[in-house]
Amino acid sequence: MNMRLQSREQPSPIEPMPAGTIRVSIIDDDRALTEGLSQIIGQAENFVCSSTFGSVEQAIPVLRKNPPDILLLDIELPGMGGDEAVRVFRNLCPRTQILMLTIFADRKRIFESICNGASGYLLKSTPSNILLESIRSAASGGSPLSPEIARQIVDLFQHKSVRSEISESALGTQEIRLLTLLAEGYSYASAAAKMNISVNTVRNYVRSVYEKLHVHSKSGAVSKAIREGLIR
Repeated sequence: MNMRLQSREQPSPIEPMPAGTIRVSIIDDDRALTEGLSQIIGQAENFVCSSTFGSVEQAIPVLRKNPPDILLLDIELPGMGGDEAVRVFRNLCPRTQILMLTIFADRKRIFESICNGASGYLLKSTPSNILLESIRSAASGGSPLSPEIARQIVDLFQHKSVRSEISESALGTQEIRLLTLLAEGYSYASAAAKMNISVNTVRNYVRSVYEKLHVHSKSGAVSKAIREGLIR
């Protein structure tokens, strides 16, 4: 999107819009990109760019009072990141559909953003006509995704369950090491000696693993860890 506009202005007072007009707000700290997107949206029929912001913190007080139909939200922002801000805006503006913007497809942040309530996920390299189609789709209840993002989501569900994605980030290095030893047949005492920790510490790790993996036995923990790829 090779576009330039004049410098960003403060949001103007909200005026009544013709029926069917889609009001779009943008949060992105790339000023040139934001102004280009604003121009594309403002020139399209039945679209209006109602406000632009360089950070989540700037946007919150304005969008709380005047929520848009669609929010284009960058992932990488100064202050609060976009993936974290999704949940904030879902609470502040429950009717606003949120489309994430990113330079590259980061599986973990895609997952977090969608779990937090994002309606779609687009690369910043998305052509202008596809961008507008995606905004229309989101406004109509769709969930637009750039092809590269869709591929990441398919891979995520083909190779690892959603629970595994959560569990892997939740389990600590020592907990994974302990699970590996238990899978190899070590007892609590021999695992403790191997890890140079006390048996009581092993038991504490085991209780933590049970809670995180939602299991109730050593065999259940080992089986689930192997099944989900947490240990080999």
